[in-house]
Amino acid sequence: MKDAGSGTRSLPWRIVFGLVLACLLAVGGWVFAQDKPAAPAAPAPAAAPAPPPSKPDPAGTATGGIGDVTAKEAGKPTLTEVAEFAGHNRVSINVMWTLLTGFLVMFMQAGFALVETGFTRAKNVAHTMMMNFMIYAIGMTGYWICGFALQMGGLGALSTMGGTGLLDSEFTISLLGKDFGLFGMKGFFLAGSTYDVAVFTLFLFQMVFMDTAATIPTGAMAERWKFSSFVVFGFFLSMFSYPIFANWVWGGGWLSQLGKNFGLGHGHVDFAGSSVVHMVGGVTALAGAMVLGPRIGKYNKDGSANPIPGHNIPMGVLGCFILAFGWFGFNPGSTLAGSDLRIAVVAVNTMLASASGAIFAMFYMWGKYGKPDPSMMVNGMLAGLVAITAPCAFVSSFWAFVIGAVSGVLVCAAAVYIETVMKIDDPVGAIAVHGVNGAWGVLSLGLFSDGTYGDGFNGVEGTVRGLLYGGASQFVAQIIGTVTCFAFIFTASWVFFKVYDVVFGMRVSPEVELEGLDVPEMGAHGYPEIQGPATLVHAMGASMPKVPAMSMAAERSR
Repeated sequence: MKDAGSGTRSLPWRIVFGLVLACLLAVGGWVFAQDKPAAPAAPAPAAAPAPPPSKPDPAGTATGGIGDVTAKEAGKPTLTEVAEFAGHNRVSINVMWTLLTGFLVMFMQAGFALVETGFTRAKNVAHTMMMNFMIYAIGMTGYWICGFALQMGGLGALSTMGGTGLLDSEFTISLLGKDFGLFGMKGFFLAGSTYDVAVFTLFLFQMVFMDTAATIPTGAMAERWKFSSFVVFGFFLSMFSYPIFANWVWGGGWLSQLGKNFGLGHGHVDFAGSSVVHMVGGVTALAGAMVLGPRIGKYNKDGSANPIPGHNIPMGVLGCFILAFGWFGFNPGSTLAGSDLRIAVVAVNTMLASASGAIFAMFYMWGKYGKPDPSMMVNGMLAGLVAITAPCAFVSSFWAFVIGAVSGVLVCAAAVYIETVMKIDDPVGAIAVHGVNGAWGVLSLGLFSDGTYGDGFNGVEGTVRGLLYGGASQFVAQIIGTVTCFAFIFTASWVFFKVYDVVFGMRVSPEVELEGLDVPEMGAHGYPEIQGPATLVHAMGASMPKVPAMSMAAERSR
C-alpha cells in the first residue's frame, strides 16, 4: 500500500504482525520439539543408596540449578556444609547484584527518551518518545526469540553464578588450525536446559544492553523515519546484527580468542560495551541516517547547514542525569559479581570520565564559538560515559579523567564534522557520542590499561596491559575489534536500510514531515494544549487528510 502524500509503499501492519506470529509459531514449535527429556540415568549399583526424591523449594533456598549447593540449617554444621553455605551465598549475591544493576540499565531507556525528545522539535514529541518506548518491547521480544541464543549460546560456564556450562553450543569454523566462533546455537526462547536461574539472570542483563544499542539510532534518524520501518528495524538489530557482533566479543567468539589463538593480548577486550553496545548503535545510526537523508530545511543549496534547535533543553539535561545514574548499573554491573570489589574502581572511573567529558566539551564550545552550548555539554558528559565503558575496570583514575577529557573535545569536533563535511543530519548527535567515542573507548583500553586487573580475562594468563604499560599486542587486538565492528555493523545495517527503503520506503512524505510526525504517524499531538485538540486516527477505516505543504520560511519559524 502507499502512504497518503507519499510515493513510497508502506509495509502493512497486518503483514508485519502475521509474519512475526508465523515465525514465532514455526521456530517455537521447532525449539520445543528439540527439547526432549534427558535419557534416564543408568541404574545405580545395588549397594548404593537410592538418591533422595526432589523436593519443592517455595522458600527459594536452592539455586534453581546453578550452584548445586545446599545449606543444612538444623544441627551442628560440618566444614563441608559451611563451605556449601558460603558457596550458595556467593552465588546468591552475584545473581542479585547482576539483576539489580540490570534494572538500573533498563531505566536508562527513560533517559534516552528524554534526551532525544528534548533535542528534537515539539511537533515530533509523541513519535520520538514512542520509538524509545517501543524499542524496549520489540528488542526484548526479538532477543528472547533468537538474539540471546546467537550471542550467548556458546559462552560456556558461568563462573560467577555456579559454574554450570548450560550455554555450550557455538558454531565454529577452523582456519589455520584455529577455531573461530561465529554464533551461539543454544538458548532459543530460553527453552529446554536453559530454563535456569543463571541463564535467566544473564539474559536480563544482556537484554537491556542490547536495548541500549537499539535505541541509539532513533535519535539520529528522528523527525523523518516511518514508524513501521522502525518496528522492522527493531527486530533486525535484536535478532541479527547486535547478537552476532556481541557473540564475537562477549559470547566466546573469534574476537575474544585473538589472545589464545594468536597471542594478541587478551583478545579484543570490552569490559562493559564501548564497542559492543555504543559503537554498534552509533555505526547503525550512521548507516540509517545516510540512507534516510537529512531533514527538510537542514541544508541550503550551497551545502551550508541550518541549525534546527530542539524544543526542550531541560528535558535533555534531565535525561542525561538519568543516563549517568543508569551507568552505575551499566559499568559496575558488568563484573557480573557483587563479590568482585573492583566495582568501586569501576564506579569512580565512570564518574570521573563523565565529569571531564562535560567540562572539556564546555570549554571547547566556549572557546571556539563564544558560548558554552548546553546541548554539547550534555553530549560531552554522555561521550565521557561512552568512552570509559570499555576501559573502566583496567585504568587508573588519572587515565579515566584523560579518557573523558578527550571524549569531550572529540564529540564536539566530530559532531561538527559529521554535519558540515559529511552532510549527515543527526538531530541529537548520536553518531558522534556513541559511534566515535565508542571507538575511542576501546582504543583507549589498548593504550592505558595498567595491568592491575583482568587476570585470566578471555582465558589468557596475566592481567590486561595497554601499549603504555608494555602491552602492544593488546592495542593491536583493540584495533582489529574496532575495525571489525565498523565493517560488519555498517555493511549489515546499510544493506538492511537500503533494501527496505527501495522496497517499502523508510521516510515519511514531505507533507507529513513538515506538519510533524505526531498526528500522521501516531494519531495524536504530543502537546495537545499547545498544538490544538488531539486528532485521534483509529485503524477502523479512518484516514488522514492530506496536509498542505508549508513554505520553508514558515517551517523554520515553527
